[in-house]
Amino acid sequence: MSVIVPYKAIDVVGDSDNPKQAIIDFIGKLDGIHIPGDQVLIGTYVRPRKTKGGIIRVDENMQEDIWQGKAGLILKLGTTAFKDTQEFSFPVADKFKPGEWCVYKVGDAWAININSYPCRLVRDVNIRLRIDDPNIVL
Repeated sequence: MSVIVPYKAIDVVGDSDNPKQAIIDFIGKLDGIHIPGDQVLIGTYVRPRKTKGGIIRVDENMQEDIWQGKAGLILKLGTTAFKDTQEFSFPVADKFKPGEWCVYKVGDAWAININSYPCRLVRDVNIRLRIDDPNIVL
């Protein structure tokens, strides 16, 4: 069984000065995608090809972000995501919105490609952190 790795996504986002906008532009409109229930669609963050120290990351290393990356951009919320239920109540500060960076456990997420971009579907309660800069998470 072979796996198709979205190299174009790696190149576009990994070489961008603005990864948030690069992810949004690469994926495009999500109007035809309906996320069920408490699920959240997250675009996987791909770290820059060139590190701050000037080291060029090889493709194999960049692919690890797709399979093991823990940071991503919230793209779209399910119909009941971050809404209070009898079982769980979200404090206002813990309710995420599209366009925010987050951290999640890879094992809690379902991998999917949207327009050839690596994404994850995660339950709202499994998103662990809100972060300003995805580069702080390895």
